[in-house]
Amino acid sequence: MEQSVIATKLYIPKLRPGLVMRPRLLERLNGGIHARLTLIAAPAGFGKSTLLSQWIEQFGGPVAWLALDPDDNDPIRFWTYAITALRTRLPEIGTQALGLLKTPQPTPLSTILAHLVNDLAQLPGEIVLVLDDYHEISAEPIHESLGYLLDHLPPQFHLILATRMDPPLPLPRLRVRGELTELRAADLRFSESEAGAFFSQAMGLSLTPAQVKTLESRTSNSQYGAEATEEGTKGGGLCRWSKGNQDNGLMWRPPDEKRE
Repeated sequence: MEQSVIATKLYIPKLRPGLVMRPRLLERLNGGIHARLTLIAAPAGFGKSTLLSQWIEQFGGPVAWLALDPDDNDPIRFWTYAITALRTRLPEIGTQALGLLKTPQPTPLSTILAHLVNDLAQLPGEIVLVLDDYHEISAEPIHESLGYLLDHLPPQFHLILATRMDPPLPLPRLRVRGELTELRAADLRFSESEAGAFFSQAMGLSLTPAQVKTLESRTSNSQYGAEATEEGTKGGGLCRWSKGNQDNGLMWRPPDEKRE
C-alpha cells in the first residue's frame, strides 16, 4: 500500500448487530451491477453507508471502498487513493497509473486513466469501486476525470457513489442509455414493516402497528428509521410523549445532533 495513504479510509464499515436487512434495496443494487454507475443520493442520516455495507456482505465479488473527505479535492491525491483502493482487491492493476501520478512533470489525467481502463479491461471478472461521501468533492478536475472514466469503463467495472447531492457528472446521458441505477431518499425511507423490524431488532421493543404508524407520522415517515439504522441509538431513542400528547405513549427522539 502507498505509504502516504491512510489505510482506514479504505475500510468497509462493519455492520452492527440488530440492523434491519432491506432485501428490496439489496435487490435494486444487485440489479444495477451491470450498469456503469449506481448513485445513492440522500441527505445525512438515510443509511447510505449501512445499506452499502449490507450489500457488500452478500455480493460475493471484489469491492473496493474509499471514504472521501475535503482533503481529497486534490486530483493527484484523489486518484492515488482510488487506485490504491482498487489494488487492495486486485494488486495487479494500476501500477502504471500510480507511477504516472508520482512523476515530477504532471501527466494529463486522461493519460493516467487510460492506463487504468486498459488494466480493468483485461480483468477476467468484475470489480466494484465505492466512493462514499462523494459530496465532499468540489474540484472540477476530479468531476471531469471521473466523467472521463465513466465514458470509457469496461464492462468488468462498476462504480457506486454515495452522496448527499447529485454530482456534476453526465447523469442524464447515463440515464437515457440505461447505464445508471439510482436510489433516492424516497427509496431509502423505511416501510412500515421495516420500521417495526427496526424497533424490534435494534431496540428490543415490541410496538403495535398503530404505534409504528404514529411514529412514522410524527417524523413525516422520513429520516428516523434510516437515521437510526446508520447512527444507532446514540443520543436518541424512544421516550414518553410529553403532557398533552396522549396518542400512544411513545415518541421517537432523534439523536442530539439532528435536533433543531
